[in-house]
Amino acid sequence: MGHLPTLIVDLALILISASIISFIFKKLKQPVVLGYIVAGFLASPYVPFIPTVMDKSNIEIWAQMGVIFLLFALGLEFSFKKLIRVGSAAVITTTTIVIAMMSLGYLTGKTLGWSHMDSIFLGGMLCMSSTMIIIKVFDDLGLRQQNFTQLVFGILIVEDLFGVLLLVLLSTLAVSKHFEGIGMLESVVKLLAFLMFWFFIGIYIIPTLFKKAKRFLNDEALLVISLGLCLGMVLLATQAGFSAALGAFVMGSIMAETLEAERIDHIIEPIKNLFGAIFFVSVGMMLDPAVIVAYFVPVLIIICVLIVGQIVFGTVGILLSGQTLKTAIQSGFSLPQIGEFSFIIATTGLSLGVISKFLYPVIIAVSVITIFVTPFLLKLSLPVYRLAERRLPKSWHTYFDKRASGARPVNQQSTWKNLLKAIIKIVVTYLVISIMIIVLSFKYLVPFITRQIPGIWGSVICTVIILAMLSPFLRAIMIKKNHSIEFEELWNISKTNRGPLLFLIIFRTIICTALVMFVVATLLDPRFGVTLAIALSVIAIFIFSKGLKKRSILIERRFKSNLYARQFYLEQNAPIRQQFANHLLSRDLHLAEFDVKPQYIIVGKTLKELNFYQLYGVYVVTIIRENKRINIPGGDDRIFPYDKLIVLGTDKQVILFQRFIEDRKRHYQQEEERSPEVSVAVTIAQFQIEPDSLYIGKTIKDSGIRDKADCLVVGIERGEASIMNPDINTPFMEGDIVWVVGERVKIQQLSNNQRQKEYDTN
Repeated sequence: MGHLPTLIVDLALILISASIISFIFKKLKQPVVLGYIVAGFLASPYVPFIPTVMDKSNIEIWAQMGVIFLLFALGLEFSFKKLIRVGSAAVITTTTIVIAMMSLGYLTGKTLGWSHMDSIFLGGMLCMSSTMIIIKVFDDLGLRQQNFTQLVFGILIVEDLFGVLLLVLLSTLAVSKHFEGIGMLESVVKLLAFLMFWFFIGIYIIPTLFKKAKRFLNDEALLVISLGLCLGMVLLATQAGFSAALGAFVMGSIMAETLEAERIDHIIEPIKNLFGAIFFVSVGMMLDPAVIVAYFVPVLIIICVLIVGQIVFGTVGILLSGQTLKTAIQSGFSLPQIGEFSFIIATTGLSLGVISKFLYPVIIAVSVITIFVTPFLLKLSLPVYRLAERRLPKSWHTYFDKRASGARPVNQQSTWKNLLKAIIKIVVTYLVISIMIIVLSFKYLVPFITRQIPGIWGSVICTVIILAMLSPFLRAIMIKKNHSIEFEELWNISKTNRGPLLFLIIFRTIICTALVMFVVATLLDPRFGVTLAIALSVIAIFIFSKGLKKRSILIERRFKSNLYARQFYLEQNAPIRQQFANHLLSRDLHLAEFDVKPQYIIVGKTLKELNFYQLYGVYVVTIIRENKRINIPGGDDRIFPYDKLIVLGTDKQVILFQRFIEDRKRHYQQEEERSPEVSVAVTIAQFQIEPDSLYIGKTIKDSGIRDKADCLVVGIERGEASIMNPDINTPFMEGDIVWVVGERVKIQQLSNNQRQKEYDTN
């Protein structure tokens, strides 16, 4: 009998326990994440009389893979452009929550007498809400189509980015074990430089490769390439001193800008689910009941701090961003729970050995309880809003409504502001890329070349290669926007503008000259005057070279094409224009999408017959049918299966409309359960034409086999001959063996009923 490795035995135990417990939790309509945590607890050494995992180190490796694939999938859904589109409301709210909850968490930890590092990590864990849990609760309670949920999703997107930044900063803090302003600033700058550099390089290269290799990218190849790129970026991130999770997130966000993003997300979903389940099971294995009993009071205190803090600061942040009181309260009551990122932060602190072992099970206990409480808090939000509406002064309501209506002046940006904003973006972007090229070249390229070609010639070759790589980016820093509409307008409108404009050009040129001088001085070590002369000569070549100008334009054009290709594709096929949706977001009216299932009672009826506005108060503004879009449909337009309806209404109206559809769907399912139809398979069989058969002399067409018995004659054996796919005018003869395709019962009826005077399908 063979001996199985411990790794396989442990994996089998984990997956079996996870599958059983997750099935039970699904039946109980509870989040499956909770089921995984419970399964991990049952597979841990803390539960007697049950088989337990033998080697925890193997599970830690699987859990690390789970973190990598979870963050990779999160990056695929993230997209930096999506962060820009969520609007200021989500950014303002998330910033308020993160700052306030980190401070509150730190103060709570210190009040409980915990260490400095435990308190910092506690604050980091309390400011992250659970994306998976919130989405699950919205679906279970039927809130997905309500107005406030879109704002909550925007907050979760921004929180994901904050989570990645916190993960890196807390890891850096854990290694240094003390605060240093300059050290933390260096870490932040290094992180931003890493993100920007690899994002721009990735966007420039990866979508182009996918386009060129599109016809070779079947699901298998795309899966292997995606996971290879993900793990490659993980390797680069760890080499740069960052976490593996950051590398996975960066590669996911790069691939989110490709046209293959949805396809990649689909094919890696089983892998993400598998390793994600293992990660959450490993979380449950750390749940020590003795620690929870010993820290029962701190657990209750942290739960109260989390619930009250998230509700209060979430509501305040949303009000500060200009939303209505109702939206603020509903959104605030959605956020009080902790989830995926909190577990990852806790795992990081534990693996680095900088937090106490008791903190991990305490956070898990807090998470489990707050996840259970989330649906009840959401149901409580409307009663709290109605109470606040009655108790708050009218002047407050007027103020909130005025802010939410958007009735505030819009200040026109000055030409100077537009120009400076564009120049700063260009300089920062290309400067980061240039610095990263220099750093990577001195770390890898220069040692390699100087080993092969020692002496001055090796240094000269390195200098030429580095300057060639820098040339398009340095030229962009110096030249971009010097011939723009804003620049020429400011130059011509007043002579007083010319001095500052010339200063901008000179300042950018000095930056580029300094970078060139650094490269030349480091590699060639000439005197200052010679270095300056070489640098100025190189800068002049960069400015006046037409070939370099063309190359710089092509690089920028390809980058923009790759960056916006998926956005253009999605906007062309989007059911709702983003600008219109954003315009309605701060109002009571909003757009909601509904997919029309074949069993819905509205199928086949016209909008005039259905009369949605009179019944439910909603307008059908668009019907999407495959690639066809019917905007502002008329009363004679019919609804067909698999249409997508875009309706406009208030939360209350949309809920009534949704309830109507779901009630009809439930009615259909109940009818199906009462009178189930047996699915009968089609088969191929044969019967023989008997001497007294009514089919003798009749053609296949006249026999009624096709029209009345729903069978198809596919062959006739006549003596030694075989007639395959016979013509419908072929007559039957005595002794023919007829091959028929159809349901077995009906084929049997054909054989039994061929003596009747008239064929009866019954």
